[in-house]
Amino acid sequence: MILALAGGVGGAKLAHGLCRILNPSELVIAVNTGDDFVHLDYFICPDLDSVLYKLAGVNDTERGWGIRDETWNFMESLKKIGGENWFHIGDKDLATHIERTRRLTEGQTLSEVTLALCQQHNVAHPIVPMTDHRVGTIVDTEEGDFFFQDYFVRLRCKPVFTGVHYKGLEDAKPAPLFSDALRRTDLKAIVLCPSNPFLSISPILNVPGVTEAINQTKVPIIAISPIVGGHAVKGPAAKMMAELSLPVSPLGIAQHYNKLINGLIIDRKDMQLADTIASNGIDVHVTNTIMNSAQTESNLAQETLKFAMSLSRKEI
Repeated sequence: MILALAGGVGGAKLAHGLCRILNPSELVIAVNTGDDFVHLDYFICPDLDSVLYKLAGVNDTERGWGIRDETWNFMESLKKIGGENWFHIGDKDLATHIERTRRLTEGQTLSEVTLALCQQHNVAHPIVPMTDHRVGTIVDTEEGDFFFQDYFVRLRCKPVFTGVHYKGLEDAKPAPLFSDALRRTDLKAIVLCPSNPFLSISPILNVPGVTEAINQTKVPIIAISPIVGGHAVKGPAAKMMAELSLPVSPLGIAQHYNKLINGLIIDRKDMQLADTIASNGIDVHVTNTIMNSAQTESNLAQETLKFAMSLSRKEI
């Protein structure tokens, strides 16, 4: 069984690739919920929805988020009557938020709601939230602290990034299926998808008990760099790394995940960094990491599993 930690577009793409080559019983996808927030009285889970829509085959590939062939009657009507419209919600996407909010209000956990939504979308591979507790990623900047969606959407990531912290995380615990996956005897590898390391992966790792459980496993822990050729494939990761004085390269990713990962997959454009990264005790695999089709998603997933299995034969 493979445990993948995911969030955002890059995480959704690799998760899809893994789903194409693994059976549902062979994969668990634990997804960041630090981005979750209540907006217009609806409970919105951007990363969970990105993974769900991708695996369901309904995602909008042009925008990178939401549902394809979306309509915007709700937002247009809201704007006309003076409503809050800085966060765009499509009409199809709205149905997900309404149904999730209804189920949560009735007392279902986020795990139960996510399972129900997967079933409705005919997604067989398990997508699980990192926790069923309400947590929120707070972005620290030189202009003050902002909830993630304020920083990312409303402020367009303009303030200088200085770090993150998490509201409510101290009382959280891993969601049941996530916790079970970390303890499964057939766990073969843990994969950190090419998601934003600060905003998508770190919230998962900071759920109390998660990093400790990962460190107690005897399986390879593999990360895929979301930085290629000095740029983020998507999103503000490169900007954040530069503002933290980290190298905007796979070397910076290796430094961020230092002492957690055993292996790092980097793109061919960064192959000159392989020896430097390896000198820090991290095995490196060089391949094409750009996922722009279902086939390239599957290819990277296959490369990831082969690399993980090669490390499993080593003393970790």
